[in-house]
Amino acid sequence: MKKQAYNPYLPEWEYIPDGEPKVFGDRLYIFGSHDRFDGEGYCENDYVSWSASTDDLSNWRYEGTIFRKDQTPWNTKNEPYYAPDVVQGIDGKFYLYYFVANSSIISVAVCDTPAGKYEYLGDVHMPDGHTYGSKPEEWFTFDPGVLVDDDNRIWLYTGSGQDSNGQYGHKIKGCFVLELAHDMLTIISEPKVLLPANWTRKEPNFFEGASIRHIGEWYYLVYPATDLTGLNYAMSKYPDRDFVHKGRIHCTSDIGFDGRKLTDCTYPIGNNHGGLVCVNGQWYIFDHRMTNGSQWNRQGVAEPVWIKDDGTIEMVESTSCGLNNGPLRGQGKYPAYICCNLVGRKIFGLRNPTKCPKVTQSGKDYNPQENTVYEVTADTELDAPYSYVSDITNGCQIGYKYFDMANTTRLKIETRSAKGKIQILDQLDGKVIAEKALKEGKEWTETELLFEPDRIAAGQIDGDIKKCPLFLRYIGSGSVEMLSFTLS
Repeated sequence: MKKQAYNPYLPEWEYIPDGEPKVFGDRLYIFGSHDRFDGEGYCENDYVSWSASTDDLSNWRYEGTIFRKDQTPWNTKNEPYYAPDVVQGIDGKFYLYYFVANSSIISVAVCDTPAGKYEYLGDVHMPDGHTYGSKPEEWFTFDPGVLVDDDNRIWLYTGSGQDSNGQYGHKIKGCFVLELAHDMLTIISEPKVLLPANWTRKEPNFFEGASIRHIGEWYYLVYPATDLTGLNYAMSKYPDRDFVHKGRIHCTSDIGFDGRKLTDCTYPIGNNHGGLVCVNGQWYIFDHRMTNGSQWNRQGVAEPVWIKDDGTIEMVESTSCGLNNGPLRGQGKYPAYICCNLVGRKIFGLRNPTKCPKVTQSGKDYNPQENTVYEVTADTELDAPYSYVSDITNGCQIGYKYFDMANTTRLKIETRSAKGKIQILDQLDGKVIAEKALKEGKEWTETELLFEPDRIAAGQIDGDIKKCPLFLRYIGSGSVEMLSFTLS
């Protein structure tokens, strides 16, 4: 029996935000930034990659470091690398496009395999040889997205809508596109604005992180929006013009889902970036969530999405079971960190989006040993730190979606430092289904509750007991930590 797939889909000690999912051969690869747990800024670690067989998205393999910060000759200060993209060129080689922090330059590395050791190739430049972004009058580039189209034309999507990026002295134009020659480096077109910079948090304007896909007759430009509604998308029948905003795809805080507002978010808010991929006929959106009460401790998550006959995509909610393609079993032990909802107590009748519980881990940042004689997976690194949920204070809620609870009657929860009780709710801020005082102590202890899942199902729109959420609320003093829960 295959393992079940959870969110986050990578091991609990790995922090790969800005994930670009790409299928090469029979494997799905993730290329992204690389945060350092408990770091002091974004993307402090070198680029690594993970992959999974397209037949089993529950089992991810560590591919190792694919490109180091010191491999870019002019990056003498080892500035971080931000969100990358990888494409296969018409020559069969693989090209890594990336952005070095505190610059306005897109650089390229090349490799013979999708996740091997990349070597610096050069910087994206004009036909006269000068690097684009090296002149102040040139537009500000940022996280690159690249498309090698069906007709072998090569398109580079980049730019920013952030006013603050004007500090680099370049024009902030929003998202724009450049055509590249077959050498993957030389610009052969004038830049064209696709989504103009229009900084406001009231509309889903382009923020950063362009991701491009050509699906059927449509081009999809996926990007995080300035209004904090997560990943939005625009569509066009052309790669370099006429893109029209169509809606949202996913927000890890569920802002915008079913009309949910910022003040009613279901998870700590933060930036986002990701892309679409099709695996065995099913489309997915990959992006990331915040952990550790920080903006730069981000973990990859994924959800299935569905493209309608007219090409549009309906927004999907955040779940614990994204790549599982259905609810998790209502039997067995689960780690607490797979929560998709972390909600702080209400203040003046509104949920506080900043004072929430957080996912954290028991030790420092962890890097698997390179060039091991065994395949590094989530199950092989026995010395790795473990993750748990902390800062659970009075009134805080933790949510998990979804489980098949047709044969479930018991919940065992593993906590420490408790001085109160745990409640099972039928929905966020919902009715109490069961409650029990938690066992106290500084060590991890288990508390078991009996409950009726049909009462949870009754509180859902579809009322399906085979697709039940699990919502927990703490009532008491102090700050509780939660390690795991068991359904039986």
